[in-house]
Amino acid sequence: MTQPREITPGATYLITRRVLRRHLLFRPDPAITQFLVYALAVSTRRYGIEVHAFCAMSTHLHIVVTDVNGVLPRFLQFFHRIAALGTKVLRQWEGPVWDHQATSVVRLLTRAAVVEKIAYVLANPVAAGLVRHACEWPGAKVDVGELGRGVLRVARPTVYLDPENPRWPEEATLPLALPPVIQQDSAEGFRRAVAAELERQEEQAHAEAQRQGLGFLGADRASEVSPYERATSFEAVGDRNPTVAVGREQGDAWRMARAAVRAFRSSYRAALDRWRAGIRSAEFPVGTWWMHTFHGASVSGVVLTG
Repeated sequence: MTQPREITPGATYLITRRVLRRHLLFRPDPAITQFLVYALAVSTRRYGIEVHAFCAMSTHLHIVVTDVNGVLPRFLQFFHRIAALGTKVLRQWEGPVWDHQATSVVRLLTRAAVVEKIAYVLANPVAAGLVRHACEWPGAKVDVGELGRGVLRVARPTVYLDPENPRWPEEATLPLALPPVIQQDSAEGFRRAVAAELERQEEQAHAEAQRQGLGFLGADRASEVSPYERATSFEAVGDRNPTVAVGREQGDAWRMARAAVRAFRSSYRAALDRWRAGIRSAEFPVGTWWMHTFHGASVSGVVLTG
C-alpha cells in the first residue's frame, strides 16, 4: 500500500519524474525545451507554486519547488499531464510518456537540504556523464546565477496548445524564487553555497568518470541522439524512495524528521481505520490531503483547501 504523504502549505520539495523505460524523449532540443518551460510556467502560476531550480534530463525531470498553498498533488497532475501530451505530439509518440513508478517527492526540511538538492539538480547532467560542467547542459535548466532572481520568458509553443484558449497565454513567465528558508539578505550567500556544493559534486563526478575510464558525451552529441533510444547506463531498481531530506551531517534534524513522519503515518492509519469502520467523525492529522479533498474527512485543527 502506498504510504500516506503529508501535504503542508509552504513546504519545499525536490520532485523527480521519470520517462517510461528510460526513453530519451526529453532529449534537449529547442522544441522540447520550449514546451517544458512553458508548461512549467503556466502550471506553477495556476497553482501558486514557487520554482527554485529545475533541470530537464533526457530521461527525467528534476524540479525544486515550494508549495505555497498546499496543493502539490493538483499541480503535479496538471503539469505532468500537459508535459506528457505535448511530448507525445512533438515526438509523435504513442503510448505513455511517464514511468509507472510514482513521482518521487522529497520534502526539504533544512537550509542544508535545500542547498544540497538544488546543487544535485544542477549537477545531474555531469553526474550522468553528459557534460563536464552543469552550465554546458543544453536542455531546460537553471544556472546558479539565476537562483532567486532570474525570470524565464517563453513563447507559447505552436503544437498541442489552442491559441484561442485563454488558459494558454501568448507568452509565459517563470520567476525563480528564493526558497523560504533563505532570507533575502542572505541570497548571495545562498548562491555561493550552492555554487560550492555544485563544484564539489562536479569534482566527484569527474573523479568517478576517471576511475571508470569514461569520458563525457558532450552537449552536441547529447542533443543529437534519437529520442526513441533508451538509456543504457546502470540504474538500480527498487532503491529506497525517501520522503524527507535534511542534508549531510544533520543527525538531530534527521531523527526529528523521521519521528515526525512516523507519527503522521501512525495517526493517519488510526484515523483511516476508524473511517473504514464507518466513523465519519474520525479526525485525520494535519497534512492529510487526499481524504479531505475527495472524501470530506476532517483534519485536526485546520481546514485544508484542495
